[in-house]
Amino acid sequence: MMETDRNKIKTEKAWKRLYSRLDNDQLIPKVQPKQESLLWLKYGAVAALVVFVFGSVWLFRGKTDGRQLPHLITQENQETPTLVKTLEDGSVVFLTKETSIHYPEHFIASKREVRLEGDAFFDVAKNANQPFLIDTKQVKIEVLGTSFSVRSLENSPFRLSVHRGIVRVTLKQGNQVCEVRAGETVELNEQKIRFTTQKTTESLNRYLSHVCFKDEALSDVVRVMNMSSDSLKLGIASPALANRKLTVEFSDEPMQSVATLIAYALNLKSIRQGNLLLLTD
Repeated sequence: MMETDRNKIKTEKAWKRLYSRLDNDQLIPKVQPKQESLLWLKYGAVAALVVFVFGSVWLFRGKTDGRQLPHLITQENQETPTLVKTLEDGSVVFLTKETSIHYPEHFIASKREVRLEGDAFFDVAKNANQPFLIDTKQVKIEVLGTSFSVRSLENSPFRLSVHRGIVRVTLKQGNQVCEVRAGETVELNEQKIRFTTQKTTESLNRYLSHVCFKDEALSDVVRVMNMSSDSLKLGIASPALANRKLTVEFSDEPMQSVATLIAYALNLKSIRQGNLLLLTD
C-alpha cells in the first residue's frame, strides 16, 4: 500500500473518532442525504461544528472582606487521553484523563499562579519578571521557563520530572526545598522529597500521542503539533488565520493527516512546500 493511501485511511479514521464523540453528545446537526459523498456529508457537518464546541470550563467569582477576587477558570479533562490548553501567557498545559487545572482569567503582573490536581505536562513560557507557580496538595512548584511533568494524584506519591530547565519544589509540610534539573526526577516519600536514582524517561511524546484541542486558536494548535515532529512542520499562511478557533482530536496521525484534518475543519487548503505543510485559505 502506498504511503498516500495509508495517510488517507488514517485521516478518515481520525474523522470517524471525532464524529463519534460529537454524535454521542448529540452535537451533530441532522442532514438529509443528497449527492455529496459520505465523507463530506458527515464530516462536513463536524467541520462546521468543530469551531464552536467548548470544553469543560467554569468561571468562579468570589468576595473576601468586600473585595472582588479574580475570576478563576477550571479546565477539567474527564474523557480525552490528553487535553491541551494554552494559557494567556503562551504556556501550554497537557492534561491527562481526570486531571484539572485552576487559573485566573488574567495573570497578575508579579506572578502566574495555577492550581493542579492530577497528572500534567507543562511547557512554560519564559518570563523572568513573572515567575510561574503551581500549587498542588502537597508541594509548591516555581519555574521561570521550562518544561516538566507533574503527577499529584490522590492515591499516588507526588512525582515531578524535568524535561528542560530548572524547577524549584517546596514541600508544604516542613518547607523542604530542592531544585530539580533537566533529566532529574523527584518523588515524595514519607513526607520527604527524594531524588530517584533513575534518570527520568518522561517524554512529551507520551502526552502528544493522543491529544484533543477544544476551542483553541489555530496558531496554538500548530505550535503544539509541531512539537511532535522534527522534520515535517505545519505553517500558517497569514496572521488573519492564526486566531481562527478550532476543536479537533489527533491520535498518532502523521503530519500530512494532521494538516488535512485542520484544513477540512476550517475550510482551508494544505500545500506542501519542502518540509512545510502550509495552511492557507
